This record gives sequence, C-alpha cells and structure tokens, in this order.
Amino acid sequence: MKKNLIILVLLSCFFGLNSTAQKKALPFDSKNYNLFGEKFKVAKIYDKAAMLKKYKSLKKGDTISIQFESNIKSVCKKKGCWMKMSLAGEMESFVKFKDYGFFVPLNADNSLAIISGKAFIDVESVESLKHYAKDAGKSAAEIAKITKSEVTYSFLADGVYIKK
Repeated sequence: MKKNLIILVLLSCFFGLNSTAQKKALPFDSKNYNLFGEKFKVAKIYDKAAMLKKYKSLKKGDTISIQFESNIKSVCKKKGCWMKMSLAGEMESFVKFKDYGFFVPLNADNSLAIISGKAFIDVESVESLKHYAKDAGKSAAEIAKITKSEVTYSFLADGVYIKK
C-alpha cells in the first residue's frame, strides 16, 4: 500500500512538472496579440518580479535594452500615450512610447502586454505628475495632493504586443 502511494505521488509530480514545463516552452505566437509601434522579435522576456530586480540594480543615468511581460495597470485616458505596467508587489513601471509615435487602446487596462525598449530610472517633476494624473482621470482633490517629485521606474517602448 505504501509503495502504491509513493508511486502515485511520484507520477503526479512527474506529470505536474511535465505540463508546467510544456506551458513555459510554448513559443510566442503573434496571432494572439495586437502590435502597437515597431514589430520586434520576442526573445528573452522578463516577468514582473525579474524586471523589478533589474530596475533595483539601476541607478540614475543607467539604461538597459530589455523586454518584459506584465499586466497593464492603467492607460492614459485621453490618447493612450502612456501606460503603467505591474511590477512585483505594488510597484509599477511608467511606460512612454518612442517619439510619441504610437498609442495603445484606452481600454487596455488589465490586459497582458509584452514590451520592448529601454528601461531606466527617472525623476518625474510635480508638474509632470499632475499632468499624468489629469490624463488618468484623477479628481482635482487627488491632483492637488501631488506636491513633490517622484523617482520612477521608467520605460521607453519601441513596440508593444497586447494579448487579444
């Protein structure tokens, strides 16, 4: 009886690990995504936890070319000219688009996205933060509470794939 239980547990582990490995090994299929900006080859994609570690290793002035995948927390509600993507915990990355050359859909909140471009640390001025808050549809009271600049995990995207 004990042997059967051990065999059953081992088989369960084997098949569980095998199916997990298969899920991770699936190749990227652009048919499942809408492209905004420049087309890019999806290569090494960082998840939100690994991306936060990358950001924490940067200092002001550093820039890295990278791709990462996460959920879109919010999008500019006026034009779709910026978005915030989830990082581990409650952290987020503020994403702008290269040369203001493309926008994402205004209703892309909570969508899964893969972005390609440059990650860096930036300091947003009070004026910019108030502008972004207004674009996000924040109330006048919420905007008035913005009184100091903020260090941000910034990203300048060349291209964005958003899951359909």
